[in-house]
Amino acid sequence: MRTGLARRVLAASLLALTAVAGCGVQPSDPIPAGEPPSGPVARATTIKLYFLKNGRLSAVMRPWPDGRPLFPGDTLALLAAGPNTTETAQGFTTDVPPDAGPFSAIVRPVDQVVVNVSVPAKDLSERAVEQIACTAAGAGPESPAEVSVVGTGRSVSPRDCPE
Repeated sequence: MRTGLARRVLAASLLALTAVAGCGVQPSDPIPAGEPPSGPVARATTIKLYFLKNGRLSAVMRPWPDGRPLFPGDTLALLAAGPNTTETAQGFTTDVPPDAGPFSAIVRPVDQVVVNVSVPAKDLSERAVEQIACTAAGAGPESPAEVSVVGTGRSVSPRDCPE
């Protein structure tokens, strides 16, 4: 009796499988869609860093050919590294000390960004705080309403950025 039940279940399963397999997508001829894309993929982007020129805050657009997304902490690390040789030749300087990094940036829901620096925030010059705050504000897709710079528990309120 068990054998008969097993055979009926097997037969029903094969019948169901055959019915389901018959309801699939029907074969068709290839559908022409034109030529495939060709040529190099443009992945270069630019990043905005705020350096000083003649003691005033100034935005510098630097090419970023890597194509990978940059997080605010990555952008701030580039800021702490200072101007490159071309930017230095153009008169750009920085007040951000190299040991201010590593940085972390926390985005809060109310259009706020908090940047944590590795040095006491009160030891940073006003220009360094402006450079950090403006670079962090420009690192995201939309500028936050407020950027605070925090280091060893002390916070420095943001300053106005040009633009």
